[in-house]
Amino acid sequence: MPRAYGIPYRCLYSRNIENLMFAGRNISVTHTALSSSRVMSTCAILGQAAGTAAAIATRHGLSPRGVYEHRLGELQAHLLDDDCHLLDKPRAIGPLARAATLSASCGEPAIVINGIDRPRNGNLNAWQAGEGDWLEFRFAQPQTVGGMRLVFDSNLDFRILNMPSNYPLNAKFPDVPDTLVRGFRIETQSPDGTWETAVEVQDIAQRLVRLRFASRNTAAVRLVVASTRREEPVNVFAAEPLAD
Repeated sequence: MPRAYGIPYRCLYSRNIENLMFAGRNISVTHTALSSSRVMSTCAILGQAAGTAAAIATRHGLSPRGVYEHRLGELQAHLLDDDCHLLDKPRAIGPLARAATLSASCGEPAIVINGIDRPRNGNLNAWQAGEGDWLEFRFAQPQTVGGMRLVFDSNLDFRILNMPSNYPLNAKFPDVPDTLVRGFRIETQSPDGTWETAVEVQDIAQRLVRLRFASRNTAAVRLVVASTRREEPVNVFAAEPLAD
């Protein structure tokens, strides 16, 4: 069965013009690779990679090649944190999540911090939950928490032909995937043991949710699935508390 392949960053900058980068159908590939790398969604991700590399180059005073030579790990880390898929490379987990003890109302919670934010090699890599289920991070000592990074299931296997458009005229525009969590809240535990809502979000329509809230010192933080779009459990690929 054909396997997905990664596109090297070196395809995105010129061999002999120091400050020239490419993104899209003009990247440096053979005609064989172009047959699959030219599709629009892939071109969009190439643009994200090139833009991120350009920002890193500007920040550190480097050429595009210099990013490859000196800051490739930083580029990969930024792309993974922004939910790009780099084959066989897990996302680094932050210190708060690594130091916490995880528990949940159901299922296996530790899967949300394995650094693989999507199904891979037949493994779901997700915590499955329904309305009212919760996932908790508990710390040995109170920690300052000021946000959360979450990755939900937008059904990446769903194929949209011709991309959303008005053609044909009777085409039904795709709805928000029912695999996505509809609403959730983040709670933190006060010193007396009660749970307080730090932030509540409703009717989300995106896969990657990175949010900030007023920082608080807490012994535990949890994600509570408030509502879903279907009766079956939904998938949470990643959940990670963020420091102030």
